[in-house]
Amino acid sequence: MLFCVNVGPGVVSHRDAVLSVAVGEVGGRAIAASAGRDDTVRIWDLATRGQIGSLTVEEEPGEFLTGFERMLSIDIGRVGGRDVAVTGGWDGAIRLWDLTTEKQIRDPMTGHERRVTSVAIGELSGREIIVSTGGDATLRIWDPSTGEQLGDPLTGHLGIVSSVVLSEVNGRPVVVSGGRDGTVRMWNLETRKQVGGPMTVHEQVMSVAVGEADGRKVAVSGGWDGTVRVWDLATGTQIGPPLAAHERAGGPVAVAQMNGRPVIFSAGGFDRAVRMWDLIARKPVGDPLTGHTETVHALKVTRVDGRSVAVTAGQDRTIRTWDLVTGEQVGEPWVGRERDR
Repeated sequence: MLFCVNVGPGVVSHRDAVLSVAVGEVGGRAIAASAGRDDTVRIWDLATRGQIGSLTVEEEPGEFLTGFERMLSIDIGRVGGRDVAVTGGWDGAIRLWDLTTEKQIRDPMTGHERRVTSVAIGELSGREIIVSTGGDATLRIWDPSTGEQLGDPLTGHLGIVSSVVLSEVNGRPVVVSGGRDGTVRMWNLETRKQVGGPMTVHEQVMSVAVGEADGRKVAVSGGWDGTVRVWDLATGTQIGPPLAAHERAGGPVAVAQMNGRPVIFSAGGFDRAVRMWDLIARKPVGDPLTGHTETVHALKVTRVDGRSVAVTAGQDRTIRTWDLVTGEQVGEPWVGRERDR
């Protein structure tokens, strides 16, 4: 669910809302990739916060772009020894990109009947895979080396599947998904079966992340109701009461280590803030990160030059970096350049 709000002039990273951000490394350089509603994916140097490249869907001879090629979600990883990005689009297509050449690798992977809402690169039994979720209420698994879908879709959600993350629980490779049906679900990637019943409380689940607390693997979910909830993935039960994160319109969540402690990060819609909690003590960590002037759609936590930082992006067309030691924004919002013609 996105807010369509016009913003005034100023420093912008994209010419329209920034919908998704991924972080990774290419050639020893820490990078980020952002997908915007302006139909572009932009590549950034995390240290300098400058744009260093872009990914663009190109017209084929006799086939004109329709505007439905807009890329909504993105992840970064390695496939076949190459640094790659994978994107999911409004047109239901999944595209694989070589980050060195900035060119698309083969034809798009198709199968989703509606938009692709989330993508993740991972591994299963030594084999690289991509997992995607869609507006068609399915999760799909792909072989990026061939572009083929592996088996039938995973079904169970009763509406749009908003978010997906790959992990391991008790030695089993799993995927955790969150959906607009208000559920968090876990799937065994080897058997392709749902593990246990759905974890249900939220009005709508907007985002999921996975971390560890006291030696047990947990999922963290952010809901449209403004709450953040923590789930024991071994038992499928909620741990403690929900965290009242935002008044409404909860958005992306993340889990990362700070000073040796697991910390939950949650970004909001109406309050435009990123809030943090100690995952074990369940107490706030520092002050909220504020600066965005509209809804925050994307949130990632990483390390740059030995320092922990958060990268956020949103409806205000900006991407921002935050120093998690000082709680301050690092410099100005990132400045994007116009698409090459």
